[in-house]
Amino acid sequence: MSAATARPAAETRARGLYDLPLPELMFRAQAVHRAHFDACSVETAQLLSIKTGGCPEDCGYCSQSAHHDTGVAATRLMDVEAVLAEARKAKAGGAARFCMGAAWRAPKDRDLDAVCAMISGVRALGLETCVTLGMLTPVQVDRLSAAGLDYYNHNVDTSPAYYPRITSTRTLDDRLETLGHVRAGGIKVCCGGIVGMGETIEDRLAMLELLAGLDPHPESVPLNMWTPIEGTPVKAFEEKVDPIAFVRLVAVARLLMPRSVVRLSAGRHTLSDEAQALCFLAGANSIFVGDTLLTTPNMEESRDAVLLARLGLRPAPAQPSA
Repeated sequence: MSAATARPAAETRARGLYDLPLPELMFRAQAVHRAHFDACSVETAQLLSIKTGGCPEDCGYCSQSAHHDTGVAATRLMDVEAVLAEARKAKAGGAARFCMGAAWRAPKDRDLDAVCAMISGVRALGLETCVTLGMLTPVQVDRLSAAGLDYYNHNVDTSPAYYPRITSTRTLDDRLETLGHVRAGGIKVCCGGIVGMGETIEDRLAMLELLAGLDPHPESVPLNMWTPIEGTPVKAFEEKVDPIAFVRLVAVARLLMPRSVVRLSAGRHTLSDEAQALCFLAGANSIFVGDTLLTTPNMEESRDAVLLARLGLRPAPAQPSA
């Protein structure tokens, strides 16, 4: 499906849901959430940058773009054993999924040898696997699938209308093409977006409608709040996302995509414990653990443990694909 063919009729539904009185919106979202998930279980994932910086894309929010002077140095792809050592630490720290990100426009075929070895090694530890490597060809998808990859992350970032304000080096349809290859290759899709980049509420809802228009829905939907990064163009649009507005967005995502796991991703460390509790009530059921997300900060592990205990929530077990 192209960005231009996202279902327009559902856009009215998204706005109608978003504008409900908060108690009614939360009630509906919690009812749908309980129909498909254990309301007291939360997925835990940890994210590692396996190749940092030097990306040729010009994504306006990204500290790793070679187009922006953010102070992030470009590195080579990590050694397989170094990645597996980090995966063991993640498992010991309570993570059920290990996500690996590389700052590429698209991986070179020779790089996939090492990435596939990482995937196989992480799966052998009993962890779910996810990678984000940029755009893929069908042949590359087949290689990742053969290595046992569970999820491929490739976000749409924002609405079709706002997307050209954020990135010029690839189109939204390019992203959707890769998602189509991933889906055709039998790999689960992890796809979400970012808020707080100067977009409107309508843009945020249009992004959710784009995701909800994918058939089937993404198995995992990460919702990110942009973290201010000096040197990026988006810094000029910096805004603090209203926590209640974010809670509403989580609830709408849950109602539009009932069976998708909705993850509180980047920017979660800026939310109070109370705001995070509301997000869980609205249908969020996944978080990133660990102190860092690629190059941006995350919640401290000790704070996560205390928060989940206070709320009576428990980590969900890993469920690697058969």
